Amino acid sequence: MKKKWVLSKIVFILAIAITYQYGSLFLTAKNSSAAEAEETLLMATTTSTDNTGLLDFLLPAFTGETGTEVRWTATGTGKALKLGENCDVDVLLVHAPQAEIVFVNQGFGVGRQEIMYNDFVLIGPPEDPAGIKGKDVAAALMAIRSTDSPFVSRGDNSGTHKKELALWKDADLPIPEKEQWYRQSGQGMLATINIAAELKGYTMTDRGTYIKYESVADPNPALVILVEGDDVLLNQYSILTVNPKHCPSVKYEKAQILSGWLAGENGQRMIGDFRLMEKQLFTPNAVR
Repeated sequence: MKKKWVLSKIVFILAIAITYQYGSLFLTAKNSSAAEAEETLLMATTTSTDNTGLLDFLLPAFTGETGTEVRWTATGTGKALKLGENCDVDVLLVHAPQAEIVFVNQGFGVGRQEIMYNDFVLIGPPEDPAGIKGKDVAAALMAIRSTDSPFVSRGDNSGTHKKELALWKDADLPIPEKEQWYRQSGQGMLATINIAAELKGYTMTDRGTYIKYESVADPNPALVILVEGDDVLLNQYSILTVNPKHCPSVKYEKAQILSGWLAGENGQRMIGDFRLMEKQLFTPNAVR
């Protein structure tokens, strides 16, 4: 009987020790996770900054200098702005200036800072069945429409999609949403380019993503740049911080540090240095 009592006491003491040990480990892990979350900045951005590899090139340097990790979601600019409006992220890196200004004016964002630009281009098969090569944008879109040539739109409310819709309007052409030759992918830019290639059709993309496509395509890519250089094809990227008055839990100070870093000497130099196939994908243009 005495032995059973001693054994029970030992088991009880061991149980307390184990509970204490693992409870401490749990609390340590919990505190560690909370501390890690506090140091992590959440960003919504466009598919082009992700697909090209720009963020993988830039953000480790930012983390190394500041100790703040950035985790990002790549989506269309429309969805990225919605994530900011819903307080799901701290900062946005997007490329739809008019939508961004509305976002700020509605009180969802602050501190819009222009960071860099590239340009949009119209691409299609080298054979160019619609004959758009060398035309201005309006004439090219009219030629695609008049020949019923396949055209693949992002169709996802992204910055590129918003720009494409504006170009149809600027060309005094109705948006061809219901025509058979006009397809909407509802996907990112690289996926949309690949669909256009399968259809031997046309699409609009930013130059940086096209260079990425070109870098992984065969020596003779299925789609080539046919229309470029119009002033209207400028593609400006900006960073915005989610407004802390709208989203009290936003990491405002850390978001401002990221914005300042991208607009600062190191960030701007690295953006200019980022290349694929010895081609520059983005041009830094922050005003400091």
